[in-house]
Amino acid sequence: MDYFPLLPEIMLIAMSLVFFAATLAKPGQALLERAAFVLALCTLAATWATYDQSGLFFYKAYRIDAFSQTFKILIALGLVLILWMGAGLRGINSWFRPEYYMFLALSCLGLFLMTSAVELLTIVISIEISSYALFVLIPLRRQPFQRDPLEASIKYFFLGAAATGITLYGMSYLFGLAHSTYLEDISVVLPGFLATQPLAVIGIVMLLCGLFYKLALFPLHFWMPDVFVGAAHETTCFVATLPKIAAMALIVRIVAMAGPGSHQIELILMIMAVLSMFVGNLSALGQQDIKRLLAYSSIAHAGYMMVGIVSMNQLGIASAVYYIYGYLLMNIACFAVIYNLAPQGENITVDGLRGLYRRSPLLAAVLAAGAIGLSGIPPTIGFTGKFMIFAAAFQKSFYWLVGLAVLNVCISAFYYLRLVRAAYSSVEEPGERISLTIPAAVLGVMIMAGIVLAGVFPQNFFRLTLKAVMSVL
Repeated sequence: MDYFPLLPEIMLIAMSLVFFAATLAKPGQALLERAAFVLALCTLAATWATYDQSGLFFYKAYRIDAFSQTFKILIALGLVLILWMGAGLRGINSWFRPEYYMFLALSCLGLFLMTSAVELLTIVISIEISSYALFVLIPLRRQPFQRDPLEASIKYFFLGAAATGITLYGMSYLFGLAHSTYLEDISVVLPGFLATQPLAVIGIVMLLCGLFYKLALFPLHFWMPDVFVGAAHETTCFVATLPKIAAMALIVRIVAMAGPGSHQIELILMIMAVLSMFVGNLSALGQQDIKRLLAYSSIAHAGYMMVGIVSMNQLGIASAVYYIYGYLLMNIACFAVIYNLAPQGENITVDGLRGLYRRSPLLAAVLAAGAIGLSGIPPTIGFTGKFMIFAAAFQKSFYWLVGLAVLNVCISAFYYLRLVRAAYSSVEEPGERISLTIPAAVLGVMIMAGIVLAGVFPQNFFRLTLKAVMSVL
């Protein structure tokens, strides 16, 4: 067997083992940071090197193809950027920093497995590996904030367990209908059953519940605001971005099983997308805590992503992949500002942004780029991504869905631009200037450039994802 296509997974396993050994030796923080960043870079390089690889592994339960590798590249890139942003782990208990890196690698391993899993039990195991690592990461916040992280972790655990139970119940329906746990076998019989068997519709929707939970799609979104507020900034940035990437990959694979003519599944997903957009955006309007605001924003963006997925055409899937890449960059921009504004890892309110342009012009610019991108204003990747997603839905004649999505974009602009207005508002005493390290400043410039350039020149990214989209459709 040729194990080269599995090199990214092997790198993450090695990373986990390295930091498991570090939990026993307790090396210095500087060494831990360098080791984590170098191993994450090696994982990204290994993932990029295996982009053109393909094959079935582990009794055909694990598929390597352009589709899975595209999402793994995004996850590995996100891991590198989050480790870069969170240098110093200011919000993490110093005694548990080796464990933090170990469980971070394990969670990423679970996400990698999710993107390639093509068998029901393998999907469940992949989801649980990622989820249980995150359950452990959330309470590792520093002591002054100990109660909120524990409460957030408990809520995350119990709601996650409930979502997993619903997912397993849906899998039992599909197994009963298809007599197989392999997605390839289920996809042969599922389109016919969807037209004649109501249990098939119930089964596939229940199966998707575990992924909707990861994506924080309505109605499985209740955990997200509390987890965002309770977890450390580094952990919150991870939860806000990378699990969504893996969840999207699996949702596309599962929805593709139903075929293009499954109107029941289309209608259910469109209703959930609309409700997610409205619940997220309307709830975010009155928030003062920036992380809670971003949590509700994340729920709304899950709805935007579903608009692309429910289109189930080349443009729709490619646009959804492109949009989640932009979502990754824009969220890291916002969390980089929060992280550098909070030397003790404390939460930041909108009022805490006032006069930021005088304390740190670069941070104010990074926040403006992230917020403007999330609101969908040109020339950012947020605007281009939303435009492409809505164009794909328009091609499928989902006019009412596009209209409601555009209305939600207008609603969201209010609270995103409120962040920018606060950062550039004049105050008599703006406070002490914020001195950024050279790596932090370089990261800020790179993220701003990525948000703008990827929005102006989307064709390069679409060229990479076209092969991936064709492999799954």
